[in-house]
Amino acid sequence: MKPSLLVLISLDDESRARIEVEFNIVDAPDPAQRAAAIGAHGSTIRAVLTNGTTGLTGAEIERMPQLEFISALGAGYENVAVEHARSRGIVLVNGAGTNADCVADHAFALLLAIVRDVPQLDLATRQGVWRDTLPMHPNVSGKRLGIVGLGSIGEKVARRGAGFDMEIGYHNRKPREGASPRYFDSVEGLARWSDFLVIATPGGTGTHHLIDAKVLAALGSRGFVVNVSRGSVLDTAALAHALTAGIIAGAALDVYESEPAPPAALLTLRNVVLTPHVGGRSPEAIAASVDNFVRNATRHFAGEAVLTPLP
Repeated sequence: MKPSLLVLISLDDESRARIEVEFNIVDAPDPAQRAAAIGAHGSTIRAVLTNGTTGLTGAEIERMPQLEFISALGAGYENVAVEHARSRGIVLVNGAGTNADCVADHAFALLLAIVRDVPQLDLATRQGVWRDTLPMHPNVSGKRLGIVGLGSIGEKVARRGAGFDMEIGYHNRKPREGASPRYFDSVEGLARWSDFLVIATPGGTGTHHLIDAKVLAALGSRGFVVNVSRGSVLDTAALAHALTAGIIAGAALDVYESEPAPPAALLTLRNVVLTPHVGGRSPEAIAASVDNFVRNATRHFAGEAVLTPLP
């Protein structure tokens, strides 16, 4: 008999079909369905598929006595009650690396869009405005790119930066062995050195408002910031002030603290580009994430070691 899987996120038809080969799916993609599904099926659920934003609480885990496997579809798992699950001996995995190329592509799309002012130029063109009346915008090539979080996504951002002849620096809690970009032991120091700052660090309490008013001031009036990590990493109020006061030149965000509602303080600002947390979403990335989940889950239920356990 196939194990019962509680799915807390929306799946497309192809992903669902792939997973249904191995599991009996219990769907709960919204809060009301979630509570009802756990109430009705909690005693038989053996696995949960979620993501970092949706998460899974300790109280929910306690209502599933047979639960033995939890997977975050993407890399993030900040809202999963990890320690609570581990205290129960539950195996935890994520989709580390499965959407890294997609997120790195999107980070560069955002960087190019905000530095070269692409959305505003598109709007001006549609209104019949010719270039002679518009301000010029700086190059991206040849500049200094600072990366906050040199994980799988950060490394791919660095590679793309190298293709633009950029000088690369990064900040992690400690230097990465064998990493070629220049290491900075503080985010503020990295920001002061950088022309552009790309945030690719994990979310969670340890990085909450890591990018604050001091870091933005260090980035400076010609600096641009891009966030493709989690909204909680960047202080929205500090960013709004920095953008309106000319403390930094611009920002491009795929994630924000108010998700899924857009960040109200930024909506009227012309020096901001916003996308609705789609950096890791593409047909290729979703397929890779689902395949990774299925491989991990089938290995676990076969008594084998999983491929991408949480660190």
